[in-house]
Amino acid sequence: MNFDEDINRFGTHSVKWDMMERLYGVPAATGLAMWVADMDFRPPACVQRVVERMAEHGVYGYYGDDTGYREAIRWWMQTRHGWTLDPDHIFTTHGLVNGTGLVLDAFTAPGDGVVLMTPVYHAFARTIKAAGRKVVECQLALRAGRYEMDFAAWDAQITGAERMLILCSPHNPGGRVWTAEELRGVADFCLRHDLILVSDEIHHDLVMPGQRHIAMPLAAPDIADRLVMLTATTKTFNIAGAHIGNVIIADATLRAKFANKIMAMGISGNSFGMLMAEAAYSPEGAQWVDALVAYLDGNRQIFDAGIAAIPGLASMPLEATYLSWVDFSGTGMAPAEFKARVEQTAQICANHGETFGLGGESFLRFNIATPRARVEDAVARLQKAFGDLQ
Repeated sequence: MNFDEDINRFGTHSVKWDMMERLYGVPAATGLAMWVADMDFRPPACVQRVVERMAEHGVYGYYGDDTGYREAIRWWMQTRHGWTLDPDHIFTTHGLVNGTGLVLDAFTAPGDGVVLMTPVYHAFARTIKAAGRKVVECQLALRAGRYEMDFAAWDAQITGAERMLILCSPHNPGGRVWTAEELRGVADFCLRHDLILVSDEIHHDLVMPGQRHIAMPLAAPDIADRLVMLTATTKTFNIAGAHIGNVIIADATLRAKFANKIMAMGISGNSFGMLMAEAAYSPEGAQWVDALVAYLDGNRQIFDAGIAAIPGLASMPLEATYLSWVDFSGTGMAPAEFKARVEQTAQICANHGETFGLGGESFLRFNIATPRARVEDAVARLQKAFGDLQ
């Protein structure tokens, strides 16, 4: 559980590190990769051990009898989130972007509108467009430096051609933990406009001290007939390469429809991912997550203080995730200028805000799930790159 360990990820087919120079022009030799949302930490030892046992056995056949896997998911959701679910309601997908694509295919048709509360995780819009559906951007209201929902404005946007809303809870990139009242508002919005609600809760374990994530089935138990839940071990335990995720559907009619889609697409879980997930959802995994969140909270405080010291920059209060959403609008700079300072002068690779949709244009997203020394280095680089504003 040494989160300070500096692990060299170059040459490991890491998108985050091995692709930053090619895609962003940030030099590999001296640059800091703070874009792709995976962590620079090893997963808990319980996950490592199960992979080692697989390698020792040396036979990699089809995975069978997922009873323990389903029970581990049930136990985790009950123990960590107070959410009681039926293990028979769980489907396994190849990650949650795959899960999103399957849900779109199962419950919408080409040309249908799919509502996103932007700015939001960029893969949603990319997947919706590729599926031949229409992205409907309902922009979050930015009030006092944090995002809030604006249902009155969104009601006026709805035309009747929309069939689904995808919620990011907790929110990526803004880091909001939605309140019970806000979640109830989302449920009522979906009821008013007859929308399937897909609640992507992949960041639900990465919640800062003093905050509490509420699973959508607890916030709005009356909408089970239109609710699809997306969860995964991958973000929590830094095993994104396992490509494992869960679609959880309580309603029998929706579940049957989705089961047919899974069957038609020939989707089945990979044994590496399923065994890693089962090992992660355990008391040992829970202890590791608690230590991780405490460490991330320390990184958050250092990064926020460093950003606050730069005139014109503001990081959104981070309630969950390890992704800091930094607003550069106070500098008066055009996006091309502040991006150049970050990428060319500070030599930091961060996600461009406009890729998250309407409202993201003046922002960059920084991944702070990295050893603390690297966060401190990033702060020093940014302060130097914007030193003329001091």
